[in-house]
Amino acid sequence: MFTPMNQSHIRNFCIIAHVDHGKSTLADRLLDLTSTVADRDKKEQLLDSMDLERERGVTIKASAVRMHYKADDGEDYIINLIDTPGHVDFTYEVSRALQACEGATLVVDASQGAEAQTLTNVYLALEQDLEIIPVVNKIDLPSARPDDIAQDLEDLLGAVSANDMLRISAKSGIGVRDVMEAVVEHVPPPSGDTDAPLRALIFDSHYDPYKGVVAYVRVMDGSVKKRESLRLIATNVKFEAIEIGVFSPNMSPIDGLSTGEVGYIATGLKTIQECRVGDTITLANGGAQEALPGYKQIKPMVFAGIYPTENDAYSDLRDALEKLQLNDASLQFTPETSQALNFGFRVGFLGLFHMEIIQERLEREYDLDILATAPSVEYEVVKRDGSVIHIDSPARLPDENTIAEIREPWMKIQIYTPQDYIGPIMELAIGKRGEVLNQEFIDASRVILHYTIPLAELIIDFYDRLKSVTQGYASLDYQFDEYRTEDLVKLDVLVNNEPVDALALIVHRDDAYHKGQRLVSKLKELIPRQMFVVPVQAAVGKKIISRANVKAMRKDVLAKCYGGDVTRKKKLLEKQKKGKKRMKMIGSVEVPQEAFMALLSLDDD
Repeated sequence: MFTPMNQSHIRNFCIIAHVDHGKSTLADRLLDLTSTVADRDKKEQLLDSMDLERERGVTIKASAVRMHYKADDGEDYIINLIDTPGHVDFTYEVSRALQACEGATLVVDASQGAEAQTLTNVYLALEQDLEIIPVVNKIDLPSARPDDIAQDLEDLLGAVSANDMLRISAKSGIGVRDVMEAVVEHVPPPSGDTDAPLRALIFDSHYDPYKGVVAYVRVMDGSVKKRESLRLIATNVKFEAIEIGVFSPNMSPIDGLSTGEVGYIATGLKTIQECRVGDTITLANGGAQEALPGYKQIKPMVFAGIYPTENDAYSDLRDALEKLQLNDASLQFTPETSQALNFGFRVGFLGLFHMEIIQERLEREYDLDILATAPSVEYEVVKRDGSVIHIDSPARLPDENTIAEIREPWMKIQIYTPQDYIGPIMELAIGKRGEVLNQEFIDASRVILHYTIPLAELIIDFYDRLKSVTQGYASLDYQFDEYRTEDLVKLDVLVNNEPVDALALIVHRDDAYHKGQRLVSKLKELIPRQMFVVPVQAAVGKKIISRANVKAMRKDVLAKCYGGDVTRKKKLLEKQKKGKKRMKMIGSVEVPQEAFMALLSLDDD
């Protein structure tokens, strides 16, 4: 028999932090403290289930876990922890997790202090009106400055005094119990009406071959039991709850979930279109009419073409993308064709790191051989007849004569850096067509630089170069600003006199010649030699602005001529020339994956 839980003994909280500030380690220690995981199942970064997350030390997916905790007041509490990613590209995962919580522990590294993503996540949490518990981690490091960092956090948050802030070391377990006590004391119990019709928010999901779509839910009102008939408010799809359970940390079936609890509902649905993250689950009969406030529609910022290397694998690639989309609501894709690469998909990502992760997951989890084109951004094109179209691939740019203007997306960026690196950062930003807005000093040694910069310049290699000019000390955050009209042109690449649409770029007219020259030089090295000369050209419109030849491999047809008349040698060379001409007419040139990625490193030279 299912009995609803006592709401006053439930706490829902998440951990927010910058990359590598000890978030996953703290989650591990909390699981140890509450004996949620048996000793034989213990491992580092327990909530990071993907190999990729472990290798890179970055949480990619939000994951939930339920812990039983006996507090110092002698009461038993159920504490739901929702672990969140820390990289700027996964901010949408964080915002979803925050909607399922009443509180957040803000973890800050005692040697590095508050960084860009830390502040972004704090603002997200404040927007949701969450109770924030600041925690200074890694106090046992030789370079730790816990008192200075606590003072910075007091200046930032204002609500908690530096003296009262928790100082812990998640790695060695110092102060971890204090974190749990602070959660019990400061995070409010969930509010919600147990007697109201069921409303459960879907904050994540994954696909199971046997149970269909498994929705991760936070019950806001009412309760849900196994085998009840349920309905999704936004899509109006009806289904039966095949299984209901909680994460401890593996999926554990229970009889039902009540107001304030976090768990999962196995829906039996087979497609993501029917069960969207951000939707509200209610009862099929007599359920709620009004959905919970959903999430903002995620808008991809970076687009790239992904093609299977073998045409037969097209349907496998589509299935893999659909399954990835199931637990990554921000992933968007549409079919596209390319003259050079045949059938594939135009895929939208939140950033370059997001793109890298999706590529690796396609190759590892779905065993696909794929070829990805260089990333591009979405442009607004105003045509002469006044109509406005959006294009996310240079190949889709209409004829130059029909275009009145092209607008490109500009971003507002904030760079957090020690003062010593202001000069090199300014040089880097201005070289990328960036414009200075202002700078503000956080303390005696650190500064925030505010710029606007075209997204096309930001996605290529800006972050890598920022890390190298600041020896890894700077951190970056960015938001969309506006579309601006710029003097942009399409840079076409012709290989063997054939345009390769996947290598085309949209560039600023002032940069077209230099970028064309560098690209042609790079492609000359990367395209394999054929039995005939392969010309590689860069063109703007009908005008060729750069050219290089990939030399032919030659067979020495004169090797058998020992002396003799010169006309014999000429005859043999002439015969070879005709053969090469015929070969060139029917020969096709394979363009390797490295050539498409050469567009990413054009500015390195």
